[in-house]
Amino acid sequence: MTLRLTNTLSRRCEPFEPLVPGQVSIYCCGVTVYDLCHLGHARSYIVWDVLRRYLLWSGYAVTFVQNFTDIDDKILKRAEEEGSSMEVVSERNIAAFEADMAALHILPPDRMPRATRSLDAIRRLIGELEAKGAAYSADGDVYFAVMRQADYGKLSGRSLEEQQEGASGRTREAEEARKRHPFDFALWKGAKAGEPSFPSPWGAGRPGWHIECSAMVREELGTTIDIHLGGADLIFPHHENEIAQSEAASGQPLARFWLHNGMVNVGGEKMSKSLGNFTTIRALLESGVSPMTLRLFVLQAHYRKPLDFTAEALAAAATGWRGLDAALALGARHGAALGWGTAPAAESAVASPAEIGEELAGARGRFAAAMDDDLNTSAALAVLFELARPLRALANRLERGGTEAEAAWEAAALETRWRLLTELAGVLGLEAEAPRSAAEGTSAEAEAAETVIQQRIEERRTAKAARDFATADRIRAELAAEGIELIDRPGGVTDWVRS
Repeated sequence: MTLRLTNTLSRRCEPFEPLVPGQVSIYCCGVTVYDLCHLGHARSYIVWDVLRRYLLWSGYAVTFVQNFTDIDDKILKRAEEEGSSMEVVSERNIAAFEADMAALHILPPDRMPRATRSLDAIRRLIGELEAKGAAYSADGDVYFAVMRQADYGKLSGRSLEEQQEGASGRTREAEEARKRHPFDFALWKGAKAGEPSFPSPWGAGRPGWHIECSAMVREELGTTIDIHLGGADLIFPHHENEIAQSEAASGQPLARFWLHNGMVNVGGEKMSKSLGNFTTIRALLESGVSPMTLRLFVLQAHYRKPLDFTAEALAAAATGWRGLDAALALGARHGAALGWGTAPAAESAVASPAEIGEELAGARGRFAAAMDDDLNTSAALAVLFELARPLRALANRLERGGTEAEAAWEAAALETRWRLLTELAGVLGLEAEAPRSAAEGTSAEAEAAETVIQQRIEERRTAKAARDFATADRIRAELAAEGIELIDRPGGVTDWVRS
């Protein structure tokens, strides 16, 4: 199959072909560094990390650029609240961002330009737009003339009335009075008393939000790029305005593919500070949730769909990750004793080497087909769990006191499987974690995972009592896929072990 991606611009799932064969240029909208990153950022950057890893695995040379917005009203407000400066707030949160992304095993971008270090490119682009009649100055501000761009709105598909609604609350009444049209947006904002400012042909001031990305895309990657990434909340007005600015200046498409990930809900409600359901990446990891559990949780849903964050869903992901982690860690913990990588593979008592090769080739093909289908990470994970099942069983027997010698005949046939599992898991950014200490083993994550298992067992017991055996069997199968084996005892008692 050929990689197919859902292009927000065309509203279709299209075959992906880069502008230059074998090379892919990607720009990802980064964070405004006024605070710690939250779950929405985790979802977005994990998903786009997987896209990048899959392109690399598929043989492409990828250039991945992601920006920092390091001057913004929110940053200035935070600096005022703290009695510090824009630079202090920005640098602190840039360092925190880099630490959070490293914890989540997200590959660092090739380049990370900042707005304050791209001022020449920003001023140059604004000057070009003004020279073309697509921008105008008014009392030290510079605005983009939206009505000069005939196809404005093509990304979001919004009507003019919807555009006005989406823009409400973003501008002051005095600013509205300076505009030629209500939809026009700021490219350069004149200096205000007490705020940082930079020189420009239009007077001291600072860039508008939208122009930053247009200038950085052009400066880092050129006029037209292969893929532009961001969250669905950026489609309008940010990405719509990026397109208008860039294409008014160049006359060429800004990006061939626009990809957007769905938003994160918490318990069925939109995540927001006002609702009190706002969670940072830092707080979640410090609570005991492992980075790989969070990655697995994110990748279980399709990137374009909303992701509902609940304690139960996270606990289920933790259970699934434990089984996968056991299989991935098998080589590091027991590989040397099993002779992996040194002794020749022995024939399995179950299948010949040729049959094992055919099975694994089929698994690899299903994984690639899932990823080619608009990054269907849920289906790709199913392949990983299938590969992991016998490895997990072997790991559990060894952890319970079995010897490598007893398992050697089986392990020889499983080495290739383990290597393939490790390779494909790496495409999703999943890798074995170091064993947790006894204290960590009683973390909130572990306790929540066991609570979920008990709830599923109770659901199965209720289904059996109602003679709904299809539901009971489904629950058993789902738990088995997560590495949980149910053992029915006399008297209606059900125990469970990790298989």
